[in-house]
Amino acid sequence: MRKEREMDALEAKAVREQFERAGNLYQKLTDRQKKKILADYVQTNNYCATAKINGVSATTVKNLVRANADIVEKCEQKKEENTADVMEYMNDHKDLVCSFIGKGLEMLNDPEKLAAANLSQITTAMGTLIDKWAMIGGSPADAVKEDALSQSLKEMAKELESDE
Repeated sequence: MRKEREMDALEAKAVREQFERAGNLYQKLTDRQKKKILADYVQTNNYCATAKINGVSATTVKNLVRANADIVEKCEQKKEENTADVMEYMNDHKDLVCSFIGKGLEMLNDPEKLAAANLSQITTAMGTLIDKWAMIGGSPADAVKEDALSQSLKEMAKELESDE
């Protein structure tokens, strides 16, 4: 029984020391490191990812974020404002942006450039285009009109639902 109590005491001491070390690490972070951790958290919105980027524990990140919730909120607002500003800028320069995208697509479709590119470069470019196209809702399925059969089936389904 005595040995069990000694083991429990040793385990409790080890846990206390671990928490003290974590607390000391939090206190030893410079203001610059803390600000970087907060900014990284705003970008990742993930304690573990932010911890990995900054070489600290997820608990340290979590404690820092909780202690500075107002700063995190301001950073998130600034991020949203910046996104809105970029979108507004791009919208204001839509013709130029579309021209640039068109030139890029022409270059990607140039037979000589395609022949000179390696398979990895081609698949990366294709994957990026497909992902971005799908993200904005430009998938081919969006442009396809319903055929008469599909349209009549939908109308029948609506009629059946209204009969219930």
